Amino acid sequence: MTLESTLTCPNCGHAKTETMPTDSCQWFYACTGCGEVLRPLEGDCCVYCSYGTVPCPPIQEARATGGPASCCG
Repeated sequence: MTLESTLTCPNCGHAKTETMPTDSCQWFYACTGCGEVLRPLEGDCCVYCSYGTVPCPPIQEARATGGPASCCG
């Protein structure tokens, strides 16, 4: 499982690698480039699934096991 993901701001293009939480979803992220507060896109569970290079740990696990994507239950 990959715990680091690079978030890219759709507003200014600033990218920063962050460590994802394994025990909760991250619904907000303040861009360190422009200050824009990012929120998940419709249909995504968290900012990592919307703007990251790697989806959040629960989604990674569901994809690896073929199980249901039960993120942020």
